[in-house]
Amino acid sequence: MKVGLYFGSFNPIHIGHLVIANHLAEYSDLDQIWFVVTPHNPFKKKRSLLDNYQRLEMVYRATKDYIKLKPSDIEFNLPQPNYTINTLAYLQEKYPDNEFSLIMGEDNLKSFHKWRNYKLILEDHHIYVYPRISENKVETQFEGHKKIHHIDAPIMELSSTLIRHGIKAGKNVKPMLPEFVWEYLDEMNFYK
Repeated sequence: MKVGLYFGSFNPIHIGHLVIANHLAEYSDLDQIWFVVTPHNPFKKKRSLLDNYQRLEMVYRATKDYIKLKPSDIEFNLPQPNYTINTLAYLQEKYPDNEFSLIMGEDNLKSFHKWRNYKLILEDHHIYVYPRISENKVETQFEGHKKIHHIDAPIMELSSTLIRHGIKAGKNVKPMLPEFVWEYLDEMNFYK
């Protein structure tokens, strides 16, 4: 089975995440998309994150009606801070019959050369890149690379940061969130 790994803090998961993941599930050769909820991104400050299981709960609620989209807590029990290369090695060992690929926005591809063991990742895994509106150029070494696939997905310029700030400011952000996620955030009074 071909599995696309969509890593993120999903703090919170929003409709932009779902649109991109569903597009890849339906219009690429990937069989499933796993939303890998990351406990701590080495490039982000941890203090603004909701609890790991609260974010996993939101991903579960957002994906429960989509047969090809799955929540994953695979990184919760790996040493922190964790790096993608370690997660990939762990998954390949645990699910040897699956072929794992990464899903990332074009903005992340621009900094991919800074990732730990990025060359090894590219040797063993494909990367599916969705478009983003962003500055700077992609490193020349990644242009036309046989394992990097640019996907003609809708451009989604939503961000979890925008949603968190909107909730804190008392704005109506409900249209930006899956209904079950909005209900959970509202019920739990998150980000207020």
